[in-house]
Amino acid sequence: MRKVLVAAAGVAAAGALAMPAVAQTPETTMTAKATVSPSKAGTKKKPKGVKLNVKVTWDTPGDVEKPVIQKADVLFPQGSLYNGAKHDKCSQAVLSRGGPSKCPKGSIMGKGSGNAFADDVITKPTITVVNGGGSKVFLYTVMTNPARVQAPVPGTITKMSGKWAYKLHLEVPRNLQIVAGVPIALRDLTISAGKGDWLATTSCPSSKKWDFEVETFLSTGGSSKTSSSVSCS
Repeated sequence: MRKVLVAAAGVAAAGALAMPAVAQTPETTMTAKATVSPSKAGTKKKPKGVKLNVKVTWDTPGDVEKPVIQKADVLFPQGSLYNGAKHDKCSQAVLSRGGPSKCPKGSIMGKGSGNAFADDVITKPTITVVNGGGSKVFLYTVMTNPARVQAPVPGTITKMSGKWAYKLHLEVPRNLQIVAGVPIALRDLTISAGKGDWLATTSCPSSKKWDFEVETFLSTGGSSKTSSSVSCS
């Protein structure tokens, strides 16, 4: 009986050695840095308009294919206020047909730029931040390499409770994920947005920091998440 067990163990070990190793995809890490100006908060009676600057960077170690970002969630802290309903707005249909130049001038709230991998070359998307109303915002994106493509990235803003005041959910359209058959993998993205009281503050937490959280969902099936904070008074 002992010989049988030993033989069986040997067969199992040989089978395990013969099985090919499963390659693990390196984890994509993300970092984010935000600034809010001015850092002195307004009040509920007198909200103070601010400009928000955010830079996000993604890094996938090793010589592997970089994942494509398909959607993203951004969480904004209590003490922040979104006033999209009070300002001029533009619809996704207008943006899709004619771009930001066809939108009311007052609906343009900021801009951005980035670097992305298009196979083994770098492409540089440019972004226009457009107000879509009380619960919508658009990141109108233009790329010229490996082919010219332009489309709005729609964002939905939802009110929350507890630690967070709002969640911004972004859905990247397919034609910005893959251009001319080439996957577009973001390396970094910088956005500056805010005009008048479109974005505003009403308080500064006892921690003297406004917290933010960003999570991006990847074509590999996973996600990458990072947190950041901004000093306030």
